[in-house]
Amino acid sequence: MSETNKPGNYRWTVCALIFFATTVNYLDRQIIGILKPLLESDLGIGEKDYSRIIMAFQLCYAIGMAAAGRLIDKFGTKIGYGISVIFWSLAAMGHSLARGVLGFGFWRSLLGLSESGNFPAAIKSIAEWFPKKERALATGIFNSGTNIGAIVAPLAVPAMIAAWSWQAAFIVTGALGFIWFIFWLIFYEVPERQKRVSAAELKYIQSDPSDNARPDEQVPWLKLLKYRQTWLFFIGKGLTDPIWWFYLFWIPGWLTQVKGTGLDIKTFGLPLTFIYTATTIGSIGGGWISSLMIKRGSSPFRARRITMLIFALLVIPIIFTQSHSLSTWGAVSLIALAAASHQAWSANIYTTVSDAFPKKAVSSVTGIGGMAGALGGAFISYIAGAILDFYKRAGHIETGYVIMFGIAGSAYILAWIIMQVFAPKNRTVTLE
Repeated sequence: MSETNKPGNYRWTVCALIFFATTVNYLDRQIIGILKPLLESDLGIGEKDYSRIIMAFQLCYAIGMAAAGRLIDKFGTKIGYGISVIFWSLAAMGHSLARGVLGFGFWRSLLGLSESGNFPAAIKSIAEWFPKKERALATGIFNSGTNIGAIVAPLAVPAMIAAWSWQAAFIVTGALGFIWFIFWLIFYEVPERQKRVSAAELKYIQSDPSDNARPDEQVPWLKLLKYRQTWLFFIGKGLTDPIWWFYLFWIPGWLTQVKGTGLDIKTFGLPLTFIYTATTIGSIGGGWISSLMIKRGSSPFRARRITMLIFALLVIPIIFTQSHSLSTWGAVSLIALAAASHQAWSANIYTTVSDAFPKKAVSSVTGIGGMAGALGGAFISYIAGAILDFYKRAGHIETGYVIMFGIAGSAYILAWIIMQVFAPKNRTVTLE
């Protein structure tokens, strides 16, 4: 390929924009997990009340996912993504007004509705800007923003609480979304209308055969529900996303209640930083592995299948987290391995949508799967709250975590088996 025909790299600028939006998205939602010990000691919000607050977020997130995918397919990624970020930033700042369970539940509900737009918009943007052989890597990179947000939160939030107040933490982190919105308006447009993209790069982006249907065309939901690929994504997300929600919202409490002797809201940042640093490696690494397999001649479907199996197996050791022979850091390392494997799994399961469906349906199918994950997250929150509250009252909260880590260790391999057993022979969907 001559120098003049080499594709440019503007698509990676778009990936960077999505990465930062995802970082802010998770920074805003992670604060409640960091504040869990403080909510219990200062506001009397126990395990059951805390689980109800989390469930309010997840149920509204599920509802929002169903709507967001459709709206983004209708209005496009530039408008849809931007509006979503503005609304979730306002909702995040609104938490500073909460004074109890009802207040937090209200603002978490609004946050769930608005944050639901992130992943449908992000996955659709990646489908618009990247050929299939690069999508898993690009998805892994932007998806690592979930981990960066989770890393920044335990480091920055306690410092803001110590310097100002917990209310200030919500205001400062919420305001970041408005800064991102300015850059989004300046630098984002679909490839066909982006003047900063060279003709060579546009040709490279559109190099996949039969993948250039107009991305702004809408496909009815009922038509999408006819395809087995939609239901496999729904099941895969429904079984595995809840485990990530459990890590996000209960690991800070686990550190203080079980393994974190001497740790409190000001000192448990290091273990959480370690866990989410590992997840960053997992997210990018998982996308890189399957992308490398494709470049070496594997089909996208085979590459995703093998990569997802590897990481489903690597989650299993988390069932030994509560072993008495493990030190605190040994247990933290098992959680880090499982959380990193989740993100590697996530980078690949998301790309199965753009592998199977044309661009015009990607956001809608992503929303359907995201809804399943959020509903599963609400269910796991109810289960976790009930189990941990029961064993906490009995004086054996460690047993509650044994059960929860057992669920976490088995979810991925179960999802992988179901997805392989029921996978259709014709993996690429042709919408009539």
